[in-house]
Order: sequence, then structure tokens, then C-alpha cells
Amino acid sequence: MPDEERLARAALTRLVEPGDEAVGRWLRRMGPVALWRALTGKGKPPPGATGDRLAGCALRAAGVDPVADLALIARCGGRFICPGDLDWPGQLDDLGDARPVGLWVRGPAGLRMWALRSVAVVGARACSDYGAHVAAALGTGLAERGWVVVSGAAHGVDGAAHRGALAAGGATIAVLASGVDVPYPRGHAELIERIAEQGLVLAELPPGAHPTRARFVLRNRVIAALTRGTVVVEAQYRSGSLVTARRAQQLGRSTMGVPGPVTSGLSAGVHELLRGEAVLVSDAAEVAELVGGIGDLAPERRGPLVERDLLDPVTARVLEALSARGGNDLRDVARGSGTGCDEALGRLHELLALGFVERRGDRWELVRPVRPSGGVRRGDPPNRGNRVKGLRR
Repeated sequence: MPDEERLARAALTRLVEPGDEAVGRWLRRMGPVALWRALTGKGKPPPGATGDRLAGCALRAAGVDPVADLALIARCGGRFICPGDLDWPGQLDDLGDARPVGLWVRGPAGLRMWALRSVAVVGARACSDYGAHVAAALGTGLAERGWVVVSGAAHGVDGAAHRGALAAGGATIAVLASGVDVPYPRGHAELIERIAEQGLVLAELPPGAHPTRARFVLRNRVIAALTRGTVVVEAQYRSGSLVTARRAQQLGRSTMGVPGPVTSGLSAGVHELLRGEAVLVSDAAEVAELVGGIGDLAPERRGPLVERDLLDPVTARVLEALSARGGNDLRDVARGSGTGCDEALGRLHELLALGFVERRGDRWELVRPVRPSGGVRRGDPPNRGNRVKGLRR
């Protein structure tokens, strides 16, 4: 981008608030240089701009020095990225007129390439121990699978997700609602500095800018647009994390939620999200399956495999027909399993060879497994008898 346009965009980030769609429309029609002049009284006012709006811009413009801001970000080891730059993430263009004017970035990595394979993990600031554990596990698991973890560096879920990714030696991006040189919250100054060294810290606001309530909400749209999907871990009904998730839905991104106890207010917002368009996930593998490409499949979930699970259906029915109370007559077994006597006899001999049953005269009994409580469960794998290792065949 020409230096004049870059300076104009840098100046506009200090002059206007993030996400202002009116400014976005003016910028699209007029270009950054003409818009800067128009808003500062050096050119024809933008269409629809009120006198109060122009007066407010004039007051702000008095202290704007984009050259100084660009020099300051360079001293911090950062840079200012504009639409059209090679490092600009194209998915931010999905925001339309709410697209950032530019991004102030700290960190050595390339933002565009990192954003192509990124997932947002967001949630409650005052999260529970469960929420912090899940967020850290997601951060670690996603980082180990080569995904970039994006969050807002806030207390609670955000911080846990960042730390999980850093602990795995992975990549993480913090999107701030302040300038990149103003760590917020203050208690996360060390964490944000570490992210700037190992990952990326970015913001729409220029150096030195401080956060406000509205800026936190507007920041969330950048998190939603930048990533392939958003995972919410614990959120109350009124939560900025739900704003991020719903914006992700509007943008066509994957939206996911981790369930929690129904008795917890921290889970209420997530559960409401899951009743809509969001998908339930429980770990990083399931997240990667949703946002990844072909072959990024989560492992199949199933309970422990026991020996009777490997029996064919007819043999299993014969085994279930045996009473645990005592000897079983062949006719009773055949009737209970829905087979003929000859079929039932053949299956019983199979079960005898496998060690599930034993024969006492003309009656059949289940082999009783040894249990500490002395209880017997019908059809359980026996503790004795002839175990056939080839049962799987």
C-alpha cells in the first residue's frame, strides 16, 4: 500500500471507533486519504455525516500523529497491516463495511497464514475449575494438532486456552480490545508478552489506546471472522462469548459448545447455544473434525470391549437365555433363545469351548466369575474355563 494511504488508515484507527459501518461505507467509496481529509475538515464532508459527527472527529484529529504511531509500533517489534497487504487475512473481508480499517500487530509470525488454520476458544471470565481445565485441554490439543488457538487474553477461559497452547509449544493469537502495547487485563501482562514472543498479539486500536465496554464487544467480531470456527466453554446468558459465537454463525463459520452441569449458570448460555445451530464437542479431536479437512476425524467413542461382545448374534442369544440361578434344560435354552434344540446344543458347545458355560449332566450352567462382592452377572466373561484367543476371528 502506498505510504500516504497507510498513514491515512493508521490515522483513521485513532479517529474512529472499530466496527463503524458508516465509516466502512465511506472508506469503500472514498478511499482512506480522501476520507481522512473529509473527516478533518480538509475536504468535502462524507455523505450523511452530521455536524456533530464532524465536530467530534475534528476534536480527535487535533492529537493524531500517524507517523509517531507507526514509529512506536516499530519500536515494539510490531507493524501495521492494511487490507491489500500480503499479510492481510482475507477472511476479515467477510465483515463487509464492519471490516477493520487496519490491524496493529506484534509478533514475528505471518498473520494471514496463521489465520488460515485457526480456531477461537472463548468463554466466561469467572469460569469454574472445570471450565479452566477444559479450555486448557482444548488449547493444548488443538496446538498439538497444528491449529492456531485464538482468544481475547481475558481472565478465565481465554487465558487458560492461551496457556494450554503455549504449554504445548504451539501457536496462539491474542486479539485485544486495547492497543497492542497496553496489556489488559493488567494481571495478564506477562502472558500477553509471552504471546507476543511465541505467537501474535493484534488489535484494531492504535498504540496507547485503552479498552472500553463497547470495544470488547466489537473486538469479538474480529475473533469470529478471523478463525475457522468458535468454541464456547462456559458462558452465562449475557456473555460476550455468545456474541462471538453468534457472529461466527452469521459468517458461516463452525460454532461449537462444550456442555457443562445443568445446575450451573455458567453453562446456561452454552446450552442455549447448543439448542440452536452450535455443535456439541468434548475435546480437541472433535473440534478438529468439524473445522478441519478430509481425514481430520475424531476417534470412535465406545465403551470397553468385553469377550461376550465378540460373540455372533445367535450365540449371544443362547448365552443370554441361560439363567444365573442354576442349571438350564436344553429345551428351556432353545425356547429362550428362539432357536431349535439342535442349534441351541451346538451353540452351547461353542460357549463351553470358550469358557462361558459348563455342563453338569444334561443341564447347562454359567461359569461363575470370581468377584470381590460374590455377585454374578449373567453373560459376564468367566474367570476360568477354556479361553480361546482366536475368538475375534
